Amino acid sequence: MKMILFKSVKSLIAVAIWTLSFSAVQEVAAQVVVSKNILLVHGAFADGSGYKSIYEILSKKGYNVRIAQLPLTGLADDVAAVQRVLDKLEGPVVLVGHSWSGVVISEAGIDPKVVSLVFIAAFLPDVGESAATWASTYPPAPENGIIGPDKQGYLWYDKAKYHAGFAADVSQKESDFMEASQVPIIASSFGTVLSNAAWKTKPSFAVVTLQDKNIHPDLQRKMYKRANSKIIEIQSSHVVYMSHAPEVSNLIIEASKVKK
Repeated sequence: MKMILFKSVKSLIAVAIWTLSFSAVQEVAAQVVVSKNILLVHGAFADGSGYKSIYEILSKKGYNVRIAQLPLTGLADDVAAVQRVLDKLEGPVVLVGHSWSGVVISEAGIDPKVVSLVFIAAFLPDVGESAATWASTYPPAPENGIIGPDKQGYLWYDKAKYHAGFAADVSQKESDFMEASQVPIIASSFGTVLSNAAWKTKPSFAVVTLQDKNIHPDLQRKMYKRANSKIIEIQSSHVVYMSHAPEVSNLIIEASKVKK
């Protein structure tokens, strides 16, 4: 009788443990939002074609990847361009921005569809701050080739410095194409202050580029640490999304699996 009672109690305990474990797994699963939509946003002096490798990597893994093409005619215009793509997406979205577009996704990321943000060698200002607020804290590297503004008020990247200053770890041939197809940015963009900072309320992830000649690595760290971003560091030029696409893609995948 005692043996039967012992076995019954033991069985009840086992069932209880299994039930609790299953419930815990269900609870954790319920807390995780898996976003299958990835929206990639380019920065100044480039366009969305540089994201081709990341597009291919993520698409093969089943993600719906879209790329916003910015006019670079002002923060409001750039945010509107991102919003047009967001409006066409269904379900949660990971918003990814490189360089100048770190400012853009900080503003546009307040959209309720956006569940996380990824900053790639990007500016990350707060409300009332601008890209210039941070850029002015570090002197430009000798290799930096931003020139202008021209007669229309746009900044360009000097052809002679483009490879060494902007895209040192891709081939000269690829860099030459990028320079020839670069999109200039209206100079006033860098002085425009943010009205919203989505990273204050949403999880953020960030890439520090250790060989960057445009946004100093220490400057990147300061901005990302203030935002409490999950940070990875890569020995790369400013165009890490091209030269280290697999590593950047892995971070985006991590950002696609965030808790509610």
